[in-house]
Amino acid sequence: MERADLLASSSKPTEKWSQFEELVLAHQRAFYHFALRLTGNEEEAEDLLQEALLRAFRSFERFTPGTAFDRWVYRIIYHLFVDGYRHRRRSPISLTSLDEPIQNEENEMLREVPDARDDPEEVALNGEFYKELKRALSALPPEFRTAVVLCDVQGLSYEEIAQIMNCSIGTVRSRIHRGRRQLRERLAPYLAGARKEVGRTG
Repeated sequence: MERADLLASSSKPTEKWSQFEELVLAHQRAFYHFALRLTGNEEEAEDLLQEALLRAFRSFERFTPGTAFDRWVYRIIYHLFVDGYRHRRRSPISLTSLDEPIQNEENEMLREVPDARDDPEEVALNGEFYKELKRALSALPPEFRTAVVLCDVQGLSYEEIAQIMNCSIGTVRSRIHRGRRQLRERLAPYLAGARKEVGRTG
């Protein structure tokens, strides 16, 4: 998406773009990781994030300065993801490794997705267990997956998650509880095998 296309609908394009770009750059890594954990696929995460940021830019006049910009964009990403999921009903979601390089165009800010290889958290997790965790997350219903990711990965409160997912706090608690339970059930065979392997080598 070209910068000129984004600026076309703004009465003060330069000022609006500068404000928007500054906010996006402060959170773009978290936005990408959120999109990636929802889709489980780098290409789809890029597409989802690009569409979400385009929609956020076009609606930027409705954003209240001083409020949480990242929560506002999370909400847009989530609703785009759910809408796309309901239309496509793709299952299971394909998985790719986070250490594969992503080809970006330097003149497109919205496609400047950070390389996960530079993130120590991703490097530490990028092993066999992380692959199993990605598979387990991808198998969750989208509402459970989103609630678990927002809570356990992004560190949001129940109140913030309820606002993003447009549901009650009780529903958030239920989705997180059920999502965690399903994750434990799906990971149980792998963890049992890992414990046996440790016992043989210990």
